[in-house]
Amino acid sequence: MDSYKDNYFKRNVFGVSVVEFFWGLGFPIVLESTFLQLFLKNLGASSFVIGLVPALFVVGISCFPLFSSYLSSFYRLKKTLVLLLHLISALSILIFGLTLLVMKQSEHVLLLFFASYTIFSICMGLTIPVWLNYLVRIFSESKTVPGLGYMMLAQNIGKVVSSLFILKVVDRYSFSLSSSAWVFVCTGLVFIVGSLCFIITKEIADSDDPSVENLSFFHHTRSSFVEISRNRRFLIFLIADLDFYVIITVLSFYANYATGFYQVADAIAAGLFVACIYAGSITVNIFLGAMNLLGLKQKFILSKCVTLMLLMMLIFFPSYITFFLISYMLGFVRAIRNMVYPPSVKKFADKTDATSYFALAPIITLPITAGYPLVFGKMLDYLHFMQEDSYKLLFGFSALFILITVYFTIKTDYEEAKSTDNEMLSAS
Repeated sequence: MDSYKDNYFKRNVFGVSVVEFFWGLGFPIVLESTFLQLFLKNLGASSFVIGLVPALFVVGISCFPLFSSYLSSFYRLKKTLVLLLHLISALSILIFGLTLLVMKQSEHVLLLFFASYTIFSICMGLTIPVWLNYLVRIFSESKTVPGLGYMMLAQNIGKVVSSLFILKVVDRYSFSLSSSAWVFVCTGLVFIVGSLCFIITKEIADSDDPSVENLSFFHHTRSSFVEISRNRRFLIFLIADLDFYVIITVLSFYANYATGFYQVADAIAAGLFVACIYAGSITVNIFLGAMNLLGLKQKFILSKCVTLMLLMMLIFFPSYITFFLISYMLGFVRAIRNMVYPPSVKKFADKTDATSYFALAPIITLPITAGYPLVFGKMLDYLHFMQEDSYKLLFGFSALFILITVYFTIKTDYEEAKSTDNEMLSAS
């Protein structure tokens, strides 16, 4: 079966790469975005309100995958479902942009934004687990990481192009409602175009695909939770993976740290910082993705080390110049995690359809993933009298949290998972 999938490797790489290039054009606007930080700041939002953005997204992608996991259990082939869910997510951003375009009173923009972003987060929560399972499904195990590497390389090229566009828009129009509205409209449109390119990809049914379920939502969810709760190696991996949400939190606040205390212009933070983030991602996609250097665990450990280094730089060496290097490092570690996560989940799930694992993992980690950015933002508001030292204190706490995940990263047992896989192949 894997050799048959390899026959379509180039076609599938091309298809998902085109999808991700177009989505990459829109990601700097709506996901882990310095643009959103500064857009909300210019509307008068507090640090706590800005912290609601990653928290809302995390809640959306943590709670609603339950429903997509159940929905996908009715389909042996997932291609049509992946396409439709992407289109729905894209429409939520397009409608926000069009609504913002006709708004006359700026005092209602914050409410409109959070209503729209909540819908977008819910839509992405429905989309992500089915999408991740689809990616590890259309590639053979040996070519999953290279396939994801090429795909993410295309996505990050799109992100770099978009970040330079953002730089020009912010530099010329600042954050006027009209210019921001057109940015969101264009984002929705490129998401729609990209989604349609899933048609190019080829999905092959696995011989050991589970049959279509007839379980109720409750029984499907309960059986999935029971299975995952007994998978000790997977649970250890989830704890080790929690540092990713520290990175998301740092991404949500460090631009305000730079612009508020280190004389970095808004346009630079919204544009060039993002370009550096994606330059770091591209480096990973080439060397650790397409070239597939290092094993999964080695990549995982490397991401923790780089995260600790960038946090130390934020605390002890913040400056106009070092913020560009920090941005690069943020992109580097985020790209490693995005590359390691799908094949790791598939490996520890040890089943052809791992949608339930992709869906339920965010719920298990929700208290940390949603709570961390909210607490971070609330503490910044509470400690505002400390000025930049409030950021340094919280970055220091984040470094301690990373050290905990390093321990569990070392405990994550990829070798045992590999041995289990080999035993099953020998038995067959």
